[in-house]
Amino acid sequence: MFIEIEAKLKVESFKGIEKRLKALDAEFLRERLHTDAYFDDSKLSLRKSDSALRLRHQLIGKRDQVVITFKGPRREGRFKQRQEIQFEVGDGRLAEMFLEAIGYKKAIVYQKKRRAWHYGGCEVALDELPFLGKFVEIEGPSEKKIADVQKKLGLEDLPHIHQSYAALMAKQLRRRGRKSCKVFF
Repeated sequence: MFIEIEAKLKVESFKGIEKRLKALDAEFLRERLHTDAYFDDSKLSLRKSDSALRLRHQLIGKRDQVVITFKGPRREGRFKQRQEIQFEVGDGRLAEMFLEAIGYKKAIVYQKKRRAWHYGGCEVALDELPFLGKFVEIEGPSEKKIADVQKKLGLEDLPHIHQSYAALMAKQLRRRGRKSCKVFF
Protein backbone atom coordinates (compact mmCIF):
# COMPACT_ATOMS: atom_id res chain seq x y z
CA MET A 1 0.00 0.00 0.00
CA PHE A 2 1.29 3.45 -0.92
CA ILE A 3 0.83 6.25 1.60
CA GLU A 4 1.12 9.89 0.57
CA ILE A 5 2.42 12.15 3.36
CA GLU A 6 2.49 15.88 2.68
CA ALA A 7 2.35 19.36 4.13
CA LYS A 8 0.40 22.00 2.19
CA LEU A 9 1.16 25.63 2.99
CA LYS A 10 -0.39 28.83 1.60
CA VAL A 11 2.18 31.46 0.58
CA GLU A 12 2.03 34.91 -0.96
CA SER A 13 5.04 34.50 -3.27
CA PHE A 14 7.47 31.87 -4.53
CA LYS A 15 10.37 34.32 -4.98
CA GLY A 16 12.02 33.82 -1.58
CA ILE A 17 11.27 30.10 -1.55
CA GLU A 18 12.89 29.48 -4.94
CA LYS A 19 15.87 31.56 -3.85
CA ARG A 20 16.17 29.43 -0.70
CA LEU A 21 15.84 26.17 -2.69
CA LYS A 22 18.69 27.28 -4.96
CA ALA A 23 20.84 28.29 -1.97
CA LEU A 24 20.26 24.82 -0.47
CA ASP A 25 21.34 23.21 -3.77
CA ALA A 26 17.92 21.65 -4.26
CA GLU A 27 17.48 19.88 -7.58
CA PHE A 28 14.93 21.44 -9.94
CA LEU A 29 12.88 18.58 -11.40
CA ARG A 30 10.30 19.95 -13.79
CA GLU A 31 7.63 22.45 -14.60
CA ARG A 32 4.18 21.12 -15.47
CA LEU A 33 0.69 22.25 -16.21
CA HIS A 34 -1.83 19.90 -14.57
CA THR A 35 -5.44 19.65 -15.61
CA ASP A 36 -7.12 17.67 -12.85
CA ALA A 37 -10.60 16.19 -13.27
CA TYR A 38 -12.16 14.72 -10.13
CA PHE A 39 -14.90 12.13 -10.53
CA ASP A 40 -17.66 10.89 -8.24
CA ASP A 41 -20.85 8.89 -8.52
CA SER A 42 -24.37 10.32 -8.34
CA LYS A 43 -24.48 9.76 -4.55
CA LEU A 44 -21.13 11.54 -4.02
CA SER A 45 -19.87 8.37 -2.35
CA LEU A 46 -16.20 9.23 -2.77
CA ARG A 47 -16.53 12.72 -1.32
CA LYS A 48 -18.62 11.44 1.59
CA SER A 49 -15.96 8.82 2.39
CA ASP A 50 -13.18 11.47 2.16
CA SER A 51 -11.75 9.70 -0.91
CA ALA A 52 -11.00 10.95 -4.40
CA LEU A 53 -10.73 9.66 -7.96
CA ARG A 54 -8.69 11.90 -10.24
CA LEU A 55 -7.78 11.86 -13.91
CA ARG A 56 -4.77 14.13 -14.42
CA HIS A 57 -3.37 15.43 -17.69
CA GLN A 58 0.21 16.61 -17.13
CA LEU A 59 1.64 18.72 -19.89
CA ILE A 60 5.40 18.16 -19.82
CA GLY A 61 6.85 20.28 -22.59
CA LYS A 62 4.68 19.18 -25.51
CA ARG A 63 3.95 15.69 -24.12
CA ASP A 64 0.61 14.97 -22.44
CA GLN A 65 0.95 12.32 -19.73
CA VAL A 66 -2.32 10.97 -18.27
CA VAL A 67 -2.49 9.49 -14.77
CA ILE A 68 -5.42 8.00 -12.84
CA THR A 69 -5.19 8.36 -9.06
CA PHE A 70 -7.29 7.05 -6.20
CA LYS A 71 -6.80 8.75 -2.82
CA GLY A 72 -8.26 7.13 0.28
CA PRO A 73 -9.54 8.84 3.43
CA ARG A 74 -7.15 10.98 5.46
CA ARG A 75 -5.39 9.34 8.36
CA GLU A 76 -4.44 10.75 11.74
CA GLY A 77 -1.22 12.72 11.91
CA ARG A 78 0.35 16.15 11.94
CA PHE A 79 0.53 16.13 8.16
CA LYS A 80 -1.98 15.07 5.57
CA GLN A 81 -1.66 11.31 5.06
CA ARG A 82 -3.72 9.05 2.84
CA GLN A 83 -3.53 5.96 0.71
CA GLU A 84 -2.63 6.81 -2.87
CA ILE A 85 -2.73 4.47 -5.87
CA GLN A 86 -1.86 5.87 -9.27
CA PHE A 87 -0.90 4.66 -12.70
CA GLU A 88 -0.34 6.08 -16.15
CA VAL A 89 -2.85 5.45 -18.93
CA GLY A 90 -2.21 5.72 -22.64
CA ASP A 91 -5.40 7.49 -23.71
CA GLY A 92 -7.03 10.11 -21.52
CA ARG A 93 -10.25 10.23 -23.51
CA LEU A 94 -10.72 6.44 -23.24
CA ALA A 95 -9.94 6.61 -19.50
CA GLU A 96 -12.63 9.27 -19.08
CA MET A 97 -15.12 7.20 -21.10
CA PHE A 98 -14.30 4.17 -18.93
CA LEU A 99 -14.87 6.10 -15.68
CA GLU A 100 -18.19 7.41 -16.99
CA ALA A 101 -19.24 3.92 -18.16
CA ILE A 102 -18.81 2.54 -14.63
CA GLY A 103 -20.86 5.32 -13.08
CA TYR A 104 -18.47 8.18 -12.36
CA LYS A 105 -19.03 11.72 -13.62
CA LYS A 106 -16.81 14.79 -13.50
CA ALA A 107 -17.40 16.75 -10.31
CA ILE A 108 -14.77 19.46 -10.77
CA VAL A 109 -11.97 20.24 -13.24
CA TYR A 110 -9.21 22.78 -12.69
CA GLN A 111 -5.71 23.63 -13.80
CA LYS A 112 -2.62 24.02 -11.67
CA LYS A 113 0.87 25.24 -12.56
CA ARG A 114 3.53 23.25 -10.69
CA ARG A 115 7.28 23.73 -10.38
CA ALA A 116 8.80 20.72 -8.60
CA TRP A 117 12.09 20.47 -6.75
CA HIS A 118 13.83 17.66 -4.85
CA TYR A 119 15.41 18.45 -1.51
CA GLY A 120 16.10 16.53 1.69
CA GLY A 121 14.44 13.34 0.46
CA CYS A 122 11.23 15.20 -0.33
CA GLU A 123 9.52 16.68 -3.35
CA VAL A 124 8.80 20.37 -2.92
CA ALA A 125 6.06 21.56 -5.26
CA LEU A 126 5.36 25.23 -5.89
CA ASP A 127 1.73 25.25 -7.02
CA GLU A 128 -0.34 28.09 -8.44
CA LEU A 129 -4.08 27.75 -8.97
CA PRO A 130 -6.69 30.16 -10.35
CA PHE A 131 -8.83 31.72 -7.57
CA LEU A 132 -6.76 30.04 -4.84
CA GLY A 133 -3.29 31.49 -5.28
CA LYS A 134 0.08 30.01 -4.37
CA PHE A 135 0.91 26.99 -2.25
CA VAL A 136 3.93 24.94 -1.29
CA GLU A 137 3.45 21.20 -0.98
CA ILE A 138 6.20 19.16 0.65
CA GLU A 139 5.74 15.44 0.08
CA GLY A 140 8.07 12.92 1.64
CA PRO A 141 8.59 9.53 3.24
CA SER A 142 7.97 10.67 6.83
CA GLU A 143 6.62 13.53 8.91
CA LYS A 144 10.12 14.15 10.28
CA LYS A 145 11.69 14.62 6.82
CA ILE A 146 8.85 16.90 5.76
CA ALA A 147 9.15 18.99 8.96
CA ASP A 148 12.94 19.28 8.42
CA VAL A 149 12.48 20.54 4.85
CA GLN A 150 9.71 22.92 5.93
CA LYS A 151 12.03 24.38 8.59
CA LYS A 152 15.02 24.71 6.23
CA LEU A 153 12.79 26.59 3.80
CA GLY A 154 11.80 28.99 6.59
CA LEU A 155 8.15 27.94 6.42
CA GLU A 156 7.83 26.28 9.84
CA ASP A 157 5.46 28.96 11.18
CA LEU A 158 2.87 28.54 8.42
CA PRO A 159 -0.27 26.56 9.25
CA HIS A 160 -0.87 23.29 7.44
CA ILE A 161 -3.85 23.12 5.12
CA HIS A 162 -5.47 19.70 5.30
CA GLN A 163 -8.10 20.26 2.61
CA SER A 164 -7.44 19.08 -0.94
CA TYR A 165 -7.17 21.56 -3.79
CA ALA A 166 -10.43 20.11 -5.15
CA ALA A 167 -12.24 20.88 -1.87
CA LEU A 168 -10.71 24.37 -1.70
CA MET A 169 -11.65 25.04 -5.33
CA ALA A 170 -15.24 23.81 -4.86
CA LYS A 171 -15.61 26.06 -1.82
CA GLN A 172 -14.22 29.04 -3.76
CA LEU A 173 -16.59 28.41 -6.67
CA ARG A 174 -19.57 28.33 -4.27
CA ARG A 175 -18.40 31.60 -2.66
CA ARG A 176 -18.20 33.22 -6.08
CA GLY A 177 -21.60 31.87 -7.12
CA ARG A 178 -20.11 30.07 -10.11
CA LYS A 179 -22.14 27.23 -11.54
CA SER A 180 -19.35 25.94 -13.78
CA CYS A 181 -17.14 23.27 -12.27
CA LYS A 182 -14.28 24.08 -14.67
CA VAL A 183 -11.50 26.51 -13.76
CA PHE A 184 -8.63 27.22 -16.15
CA PHE A 185 -5.86 29.81 -16.42
